[in-house]
Amino acid sequence: MQRRLPIAPEAGPSKRRLALVDDTRPIDARVRPIYAVWEITLACDLACSHCGSRAGKARPDELSTEEALDLVRQMAELDVAECTLIGGEAYLRDDWLDLVRALTARNIRTSITTGGRGLTKERAFAGKEAGLRNASVSVDGLRDMHDELRAAKGSFDAAMDAIANLRDAKIPYSANTQINRKNLHEIPATFDALLDAGIKAWQVQLTTAMGRAGDYDDLLIEPYQMLDVMPMLASLNEKANARGCRIWAGNNIGYFGPFESVFRGKSAAGHRGSCGAGRSTLGIEANGDIKGCPSLPTSDYVGGNIRDATLKDIWERSKELRFTRDMTVENLSGFCRTCYYAEACLGGCNWTSHVALGKTGDNPFCHHRALELAKGGERERLVRKTHAPGTPFDYGTFAIVREASPR
Repeated sequence: MQRRLPIAPEAGPSKRRLALVDDTRPIDARVRPIYAVWEITLACDLACSHCGSRAGKARPDELSTEEALDLVRQMAELDVAECTLIGGEAYLRDDWLDLVRALTARNIRTSITTGGRGLTKERAFAGKEAGLRNASVSVDGLRDMHDELRAAKGSFDAAMDAIANLRDAKIPYSANTQINRKNLHEIPATFDALLDAGIKAWQVQLTTAMGRAGDYDDLLIEPYQMLDVMPMLASLNEKANARGCRIWAGNNIGYFGPFESVFRGKSAAGHRGSCGAGRSTLGIEANGDIKGCPSLPTSDYVGGNIRDATLKDIWERSKELRFTRDMTVENLSGFCRTCYYAEACLGGCNWTSHVALGKTGDNPFCHHRALELAKGGERERLVRKTHAPGTPFDYGTFAIVREASPR
């Protein structure tokens, strides 16, 4: 049953004056956020049913232009090499082009991820002039499905127009798609439409139980459906290769099943490593709150605010950003604790497991796990325990039910 909540709740104030630990360890000084995702405003012109941040209204205390430009300086000093601007919708912040210019001037490769509803030709050309290096447009199905998920009739056509506008502005463009129970059957046809639109890269990820997505009992895929998701994506990868397009498996797609080498075989390790939150990635909320990953729940993972401490100090001395640096097999539970790949994987995507189960270290959305259970005639699904309170980046909780697979 769908829970009725306000479409765009008011975000709470930033998390201020959080304590930092006294020491910087060698590992804290060694790891650096190569990639940052920066929510520059929570304002949005869509009200997507799968939006983890429940975007719509700007935060009440978003950074000023001066504060944001100083943050750009600090990002460069911390060796950030690439930054993706998101929202909400990034272009709804009046100074978004100033931020693109500032990031570009610091040699930080800058991109945006957008729903595309208002990415006009004028905005695309202005982004190109400011130094925007690439853009990813979110497309989650064919016209009717996309419009339903995005809660706005015409949003599919607007997204496809945005792709055309980026092409005209000569900004390299890609697409990203969330996979859920509603659109799973439409993913191959959606990919065909995106290929026809000329994309050369496509990122796919699972819809997770954060924000609005966790309010719908019929939206999230069940863990056992990874047995359908992974072979489907592998078959689409053959088509992608033939059309000169690369499929990027998101951090919660996988892991370690027979198709791992298809999507990550060219990486340094040849397979997915453990979660990079706070080790190679950085998340920034529009009010200056800092997390190790942009998707992690605000309530549990904000380590500090740049109005109180420098970005360097938060990165090095916040226990909330250190958690993956300290994570070991001893932090795992359930199937993940005894998995053959436990040491390399460490439970996969911490965001996905935390917003589903209220904890990390036991991730049911794993292809290898689903395969191993299927060998014994079992499967897993989730049942709701609690609802989310209805605030940005919130989550309820679910329980894992293991049962016999239907014959």
